[in-house]
Amino acid sequence: MLPETFEGGRFRLRPFRAEDVDDVYAYAADDEFLRYLPIARPYIFDTARGFLAMVAECDPRQRVFWAVEVDGRASGGINIRFVVEKHVAEIGYAIARRVWGQGLATAAARLVVAAAFRSYPELRRVRASADARNVASLRVMQKLGMTREGVLRSNRACRGDLTDEVVYGLLREEWREPA
Repeated sequence: MLPETFEGGRFRLRPFRAEDVDDVYAYAADDEFLRYLPIARPYIFDTARGFLAMVAECDPRQRVFWAVEVDGRASGGINIRFVVEKHVAEIGYAIARRVWGQGLATAAARLVVAAAFRSYPELRRVRASADARNVASLRVMQKLGMTREGVLRSNRACRGDLTDEVVYGLLREEWREPA
């Protein structure tokens, strides 16, 4: 099993809680935060409640969500979803605009990827994808040591438009244990 919490120095990864609803709403209602995410606008308070309810119902053997806590506030999230009998996992992350540019997405993703490879010897591959226009997210994948594997043209639905989606992957043999 994956750890419930991670200490990341400037941040902490921990389970989302129902009381995070105000923080989730605050960062997710920001149009810049939503710019490349396939989430309906306007983001309303009930959507934040629904997100937290969905997270609470997830089977942690298949998908795990963590809040990225900065200064005591939920300031984004990261998740990992296992497919193909835990041989393949997919990560996703999103960070509040107020803490952009601090390397939080990369640091959080490194912790989760390392924990997944350590916890599941059968795990062979971790993948991630993003809207092709989301240069910051693509850079996170590169910093993780992932290889750009392709572009799925007009594959990602985002508020009525289809955009290109870039896929990156990291094989176990390419992964380097953090020092």
